Amino acid sequence: MLDARNAPVNVYLSAGSNIAPERYLKMACQQLESEYGELTLSSVYQNAAFGFEGDDFLNMVIGFSTREKPTVIIKRLESLHDKAKRKRNSDPFSSRTLDVDILLYGDLVSGDAPKLPREDIERYGFVLGPLAEVAPELRHPVSGMTMSEIWADFDRDTHAMQKVEIGIA
Repeated sequence: MLDARNAPVNVYLSAGSNIAPERYLKMACQQLESEYGELTLSSVYQNAAFGFEGDDFLNMVIGFSTREKPTVIIKRLESLHDKAKRKRNSDPFSSRTLDVDILLYGDLVSGDAPKLPREDIERYGFVLGPLAEVAPELRHPVSGMTMSEIWADFDRDTHAMQKVEIGIA
């Protein structure tokens, strides 16, 4: 995970919301910036709820560098979910105030929790598109393809989305 020098690792997160999304995405970015410093933010994209009937989601990708291990980052993300009063249920396809997940932690490949890289990268356009926007030359740790190459091959009709302007940054 971390080399002997404890060098910073580039981390990319997906963030989405369909309950007061502007409020909760902005709150997440502010909180993450206070904890990790300068963030790399993708554009914000609107897309229909996937897997259930619900309000449209706003999604984005957030990047930063850290020396923290993934388990520590996950605890911070859980605290962020709590701050957003996210309601937990067993159905992963439901409306939510905030959903933030680790997509990539450097070039770490792990089958343990969290499973990295996150499969959502290659599964959902609303994750891959924003990631390819902020890190087009970043190589997927398993396939070795760049995010822009994966995005170019992605069937974008399966997850139609449009860029929206909101005051996140």
